[in-house]
Amino acid sequence: MGRLTGKVAIITGAAQGMGESHARTFVAEGAKVIMTDLNEARGNEIATELGENAFFIKQDVTKVEDWKNVVAQAEAKFGPVNVLVNNAGILGPIRNAVELTEEEYGKVIAINQNSVYYGMKYTLPSMIKAGIGSIVNISSIAGIVAIYGYPSLAYMGSKFAVRGMTKAVAVEFAKHNIRANSVHPGFIKTPMMAEATDEGGGEATKIIPLGRLAETREVSNLVIFLASDESSYMTGTEQIIDGGMSVQ
Repeated sequence: MGRLTGKVAIITGAAQGMGESHARTFVAEGAKVIMTDLNEARGNEIATELGENAFFIKQDVTKVEDWKNVVAQAEAKFGPVNVLVNNAGILGPIRNAVELTEEEYGKVIAINQNSVYYGMKYTLPSMIKAGIGSIVNISSIAGIVAIYGYPSLAYMGSKFAVRGMTKAVAVEFAKHNIRANSVHPGFIKTPMMAEATDEGGGEATKIIPLGRLAETREVSNLVIFLASDESSYMTGTEQIIDGGMSVQ
């Protein structure tokens, strides 16, 4: 029996990087997974590969109507949702606060922060129906500490906001047996990180005590734990997985 048997999960940004890893490991652990992303071709390809316990829906996480549709389809396909992984996010441009444009700021906030609010708002009623729920919001080490010169004010602001929203929901919905925790990865081997640094991490690894970037599966292992009943007494926490970056 898998660690997530009986769980119905929505995972956003599931067509690549950490989201793809989460989707694959969730299915392997027995969950039924609704995968969402804008990349329809890749999302459908992964869902087909994963079999009957995975279903892909194209979604713009910044759109309320898309969220309503995803939750409705999830319930119709697998039943009430009891796990939400708000994983979708972007880095945005690396600029200082003066150089960052209002449009660039707004786009990062819409995807990284507003979508987390929408995801929780429209999934919580389904979790209440299920009688249990676990929300895992993917923030960043940049939601714990400021990183000089990287990334932008918009990114850091959005990731700090995710941390706070997670705690608010943890307190408000504990009476419904719904937990909410945030995950704060450091440098992970994903396409987004490759764009920001170089394929192997290069100079970035010099500020990581463990001396390497994390594999996506290492983050997925933590997300599985938080989604599962193994973490049944954990809520409102921030889980740092950064190879020791924030310790220094």
